Amino acid sequence: MRFAIVRSRFNEPITQALLDGALRAFDEAEIGRDGIDVTEVPGAFELPVAALWLAKTGKYQAVVCLGCVIRGETPHFEYVAGEAARGIGEAAMQTGVPVIFGVLTTDTAAQAWARAGRDGHARAEHVGEPAETNKGHEAAQSAIAMARLRATL
Repeated sequence: MRFAIVRSRFNEPITQALLDGALRAFDEAEIGRDGIDVTEVPGAFELPVAALWLAKTGKYQAVVCLGCVIRGETPHFEYVAGEAARGIGEAAMQTGVPVIFGVLTTDTAAQAWARAGRDGHARAEHVGEPAETNKGHEAAQSAIAMARLRATL
């Protein structure tokens, strides 16, 4: 199986932690790094179009979108987070390829770091797998689960 990851560079330390978590999940599923292509975009607003381009290639069983939008003092948060969510869902619906929403939408940087944790502490299950506090890890698990489901249908 082949997977694509699109990572936003905005809030880069946080999105790098999400990427690290996603790659760890693919490693745990024994999907080699040669089966993972990572692409970067400037911000969360650009995630949907990059995901659409990748999904349309037909090379990937799923595309994982990783980003972080932190609320500020203006309505910019609502526009970026809302359009990222809408566009990511639309990319999946247009192509039939699972496009996973791994975008943090938080009020503070502390909340974002709590969801991009590097500690690897297991907690409840996610898609039948042990989950971490890292939402990138969970997004990759969702991509794998959806790719397996699609293969069986």
